[in-house]
Amino acid sequence: MAELRCSAPVQFDSIVDGEGLRAVVWTQGCPHGCPGCHNPQTHAFDGGTLMLAETIADQLKAHFYLDGVTFSGGEPMMQAAVCALLAEEIHKLGMNVWCYTGYQWETLLEKRDPDQMAFLKQIDVLIDGPFVIAEKSLNLVFRGSTNQRLINVPDSLNSGQVILYEGHP
Repeated sequence: MAELRCSAPVQFDSIVDGEGLRAVVWTQGCPHGCPGCHNPQTHAFDGGTLMLAETIADQLKAHFYLDGVTFSGGEPMMQAAVCALLAEEIHKLGMNVWCYTGYQWETLLEKRDPDQMAFLKQIDVLIDGPFVIAEKSLNLVFRGSTNQRLINVPDSLNSGQVILYEGHP
């Protein structure tokens, strides 16, 4: 498997980055530069540490009790090819895949980038859109600003329109 540039070691105990007990893969590198970003240390593309996706997959196997894995960052779509391979392995472990992206769903579909499309096909829930400080709310579940959506990716891809995730209020 290929290497993934990560901003931190995999976190194995998150309850705020998606439903259930989750691991978080922290990708390094982000082009958005959202004012008020929660993770500004992840922006530099030359920062972080290279990790073999296979090593991450092996670490996840040892944490079989997890409900799922969330890709965050940074911008996971900037490393979509490797993230897609890792997400496929995560599904084989019986875990679901969530992903945060600063891109809007419609932009990703319009671009039709093959690597990003392959990654999208491996994602169960996508939290899309940049963090907008003027729309910040501490009352939102799994997102930071009201412009961001929790998207049911399989249903959205199948229907050709955005279907919001309804698993959590």
